[in-house]
Amino acid sequence: MARAWVFGDNISTDDIIAGRYLVQHDPRELAKHVMEAVDPEFASKVRAGDVIVAGRNFGCGSSREHAPMALKGAGVAAVVATSFARIFFRNAINQGLPVLVSKEAKEGFRTGDGIRVDVSRGEVINTSTGKVYRAEPLPDFLMEILRAGGLLPYLKEMRGKEVRKGQSVI
Repeated sequence: MARAWVFGDNISTDDIIAGRYLVQHDPRELAKHVMEAVDPEFASKVRAGDVIVAGRNFGCGSSREHAPMALKGAGVAAVVATSFARIFFRNAINQGLPVLVSKEAKEGFRTGDGIRVDVSRGEVINTSTGKVYRAEPLPDFLMEILRAGGLLPYLKEMRGKEVRKGQSVI
């Protein structure tokens, strides 16, 4: 069962993965240090499929693709927050990490609660309490990028379709 990890407001990209680790590009290596600035035990306790539930402005600070890479490398299945820093939101989608905005979910979870996220329906379910929270649905084009596993796999997929149709690809 997936578990919720609850964090507060203004979790920066430096909180997610400190600058000293940015020489790494392997998500598994980055995962060893993910969230250590706010929860030193997170990296050793998070399990594949777990979900972060956070407050306002998640991913603020520097633009770095390493932050969603580290979360994804640690097995985090999605991040649900009251709001996101715009660049983190898009970097997460580009890395294939689902991110959902829910104005109410953070107040309904405690770390360790069971959680299920239905990205396509925009639902966040606390399986410990049975309560369902609404999230803003993602536009179809962002869902396509997520389904492909991120922006690069999506672009490769689109290029392959164009080549098979005989269209000119630049």
